[in-house]
Amino acid sequence: MIAASLPLMTTMRIGPYPLSGKIVLAPMAGVTDRPFRQLCKQLGAGMAVSEMVSANSLLWGSEKTQRRADHRGEAEPKTVQIAGADPVMMAEAARYNADQGAQIIDINMGCPAKKVCNVMAGSALLKDEPLVQQIVTAVVRAVNIPVTLKIRTGWDSANKNALTVARIAEQAGIAALAIHGRTRADQYNGDAEYDTIAEVKRRITIPVIANGDITSPEKAKYVLEYTDADAVMIGRAAQGRPWIFREINYFLSTGRHLPEPGPREVRAILINHLYNLYEFYGEYAGVRIARKHISWYSKGHPHGALFRQTINRVESSIDQLAMTNAFFDNLISREELAA
Repeated sequence: MIAASLPLMTTMRIGPYPLSGKIVLAPMAGVTDRPFRQLCKQLGAGMAVSEMVSANSLLWGSEKTQRRADHRGEAEPKTVQIAGADPVMMAEAARYNADQGAQIIDINMGCPAKKVCNVMAGSALLKDEPLVQQIVTAVVRAVNIPVTLKIRTGWDSANKNALTVARIAEQAGIAALAIHGRTRADQYNGDAEYDTIAEVKRRITIPVIANGDITSPEKAKYVLEYTDADAVMIGRAAQGRPWIFREINYFLSTGRHLPEPGPREVRAILINHLYNLYEFYGEYAGVRIARKHISWYSKGHPHGALFRQTINRVESSIDQLAMTNAFFDNLISREELAA
């Protein structure tokens, strides 16, 4: 399939950092750890944003927070998302993460999760525009690295204030703005809308990244052209399909589709991912965190449901690797017999 027209593949910059391509990995709690960020960057993501780190300094010494602030061996730019509702604490969190090696700080005003919104953080902040201004101003002033902001289109369908928030952000010195095309009330229900993102892009001068329901090369191209955004952000569509970044990059550059990776290549990607998880978390936690990734990689394959039921009971990395290899050996044999 050849596209009728191709968007310009200009390089987007965030501060001094040029991004390779127009595709960014979205921050996702419990997903975008260092192994997954590294993998997605290797497969074409121009930037990958960390899981959110709490602005509460009492948590900085915790194993979870220290692991989320671990960027060793990660390709630039190293981007850390912080979450909180107090301007002073957010500024301190920005400084702390910059000292730990972050090269870009991202402020979370997009998360719709109740446990985040109940403490008036994440997308709950969109209800309080003066507080938004205080937070973005405090964070920008606290560090000498670029600060970005992720928001939703508003609190609910009657209160879409993305443009107002975008103007506040631009005036405060925010370097780029990511917008998820849903309100906080929408959660992840219904379809993302891009009219609000397009309007914001027309009205501000800083880079805009469009997010929401971008699941294919065609959809990425459509959203880029419809909104005139500088980049698109991929979240759930990368779970179990981290090669979506190279597929989109190739389609935007050529108008053609890359072939789907076969089971042999998928196995190689997954097994390497598993080894990195074991190394990063240790065997006990690594095996358990790997389960959801194995589930995502195996979806849509023959006997995948039975495989997932079985492997989710495995306790050791040796058994997990052996079962994963056996599952993909079967897929490879099926492919070779069908050839």
